[in-house]
Amino acid sequence: MVQFEEKDILDIMHEDLQRALKKPRNQRRWAMAIDLKKCIGCHACTTGCMSENLTPPEIHYRPVKEEEIGEFPNVSLRFLPRPCMQCASPTCTPVCPVTATYVRDDGIVYIDYKKCIGCRYCIVACSYGARSADVGHYFTGDMKRETYEVENSGEYGKTFKRKSHWHSPIGNARKCHFCIHRVEKGELTRCTTTCLGHATYFGDISDPKSLIARVTAKANTFRYKEELGTKPMVIYIT
Repeated sequence: MVQFEEKDILDIMHEDLQRALKKPRNQRRWAMAIDLKKCIGCHACTTGCMSENLTPPEIHYRPVKEEEIGEFPNVSLRFLPRPCMQCASPTCTPVCPVTATYVRDDGIVYIDYKKCIGCRYCIVACSYGARSADVGHYFTGDMKRETYEVENSGEYGKTFKRKSHWHSPIGNARKCHFCIHRVEKGELTRCTTTCLGHATYFGDISDPKSLIARVTAKANTFRYKEELGTKPMVIYIT
């Protein structure tokens, strides 16, 4: 378990973020690390993400999976948060027929809702099951829609209203985007700030002084399904 007691972890990451934002975008490389020894499976990151991005039913950018590890009788339960891995070599982007999804120069795997035609090729191609289709479902039904179900949170720094079929983001593929709309305003990702155990780290991994670079330099780390060659930018600490 990585510990930094001299200063609040969120304060450290916020300072790292401010420093990263002073660099040109193509010189930043956003990454996330999740300490599995600190994760208690509370799902605060999941609900925080839903609140931040106003996601509809059945769409979760930050699910927390449960895994059994070990062999009987030495078996334990592990909680595994699974955001979009923001792969450097993703399997989802090459299959998009209209180039609506692509890797930005800062490493964010981006979806352009206005270009997306809802073919769902990327959903099938994603190696991690991190993408979902927004089919237009609402929590309160079609006759009564609360404001939070119609308004969009401003994902990717843009504004959309979920008001009719095939009106973006309805009909589009959707996924975690490392809260880039928050990050570019100098705010940490919502899952990072809502994590009760401070198990989530975020920052510019290209900055050797950053906390994210230091915690991921340890030997007790792994990248999920790294053998696929996708080069995920979510790193797990064990």
